[in-house]
Amino acid sequence: MAVPLPTAETRWRCTLCGNLTRFDVTRQSKVVEYVHLDLAGDPKVEEREVLSESIESVRCRWCNAVDQIELVDRPGANA
Repeated sequence: MAVPLPTAETRWRCTLCGNLTRFDVTRQSKVVEYVHLDLAGDPKVEEREVLSESIESVRCRWCNAVDQIELVDRPGANA
């Protein structure tokens, strides 16, 4: 089931338990990263460009529902 990303006007909500704040998101991303290695060889990502990204699933942390996530309006979004 494809779950759309929340926007500035919307957020996720679990229709089963009502959770609005805790979700496990499985996403697939294709990125280009600029990695800087220090002299000891420790890497640090200094730049990251997301080429494509899709959400595979969103699972509610409260009730573990996977197919019960919907988009709802954020409070005050229509003000």
